[in-house]
Amino acid sequence: MAIIDHTTTARYSDAGRTTTTRRLLACGVAAGPIYLAVVAAQVVTRDGFDLTRHPLSLLSLGPGGWIQTANFIVSGVLFVAGAVGMRRAMTAGIGRTWVPRLIGVFGFSSVWAGVFVADPMNGFPTTAGTSDPTVHGILHSIAPVFAFLALIAACIVLARRYFRAGRRAWGVYSAVVGVALLAPDLLMGRDGFSLALAAAAVVGWTWVSAVAADLLRTTVSQLS
Repeated sequence: MAIIDHTTTARYSDAGRTTTTRRLLACGVAAGPIYLAVVAAQVVTRDGFDLTRHPLSLLSLGPGGWIQTANFIVSGVLFVAGAVGMRRAMTAGIGRTWVPRLIGVFGFSSVWAGVFVADPMNGFPTTAGTSDPTVHGILHSIAPVFAFLALIAACIVLARRYFRAGRRAWGVYSAVVGVALLAPDLLMGRDGFSLALAAAAVVGWTWVSAVAADLLRTTVSQLS
């Protein structure tokens, strides 16, 4: 009769779990840079696009719009995978339940923004008059609301987690990002809104990937 070495089996099981968690967190690490790099390339190459007047969502329209649509969906899926990795890595402490959920909502909102594209506005992608709002345009407008609300809430929860763990720099970083993400709301309907929205995306998307990288470097290594 074969003798089962439960210690060896458990060790291999833990190693497999750690490897999977690392891969999921790596998806979260990659998501932000991928999204921002693709956006940056489009901002400087799309004819007629003006960052001071046009929200990034409009890049999904017109010739080549499929690139931004794919960017929303792919980065969103990667962020959701990263959220699953966070849930596996955050086994204790403040935010172990809600931070992954909130990041998951954020990732899903990106996918939603890719599925339901924005309506044309401010002369992009065409200078023709803006038509009445469409169903997909209205549905698209829901995405940034949920994305930013989820990110702000995640910042607050993670700031508490970091401060409680004595990691003041990360706590301050998370709190500052949470405040910065409010900027677009303060400029809604005013000059500078599109720029504030783009800047908030850079700050927020980078923060999520940074948190995933921190978990990949610290928490997961402790599981090895």
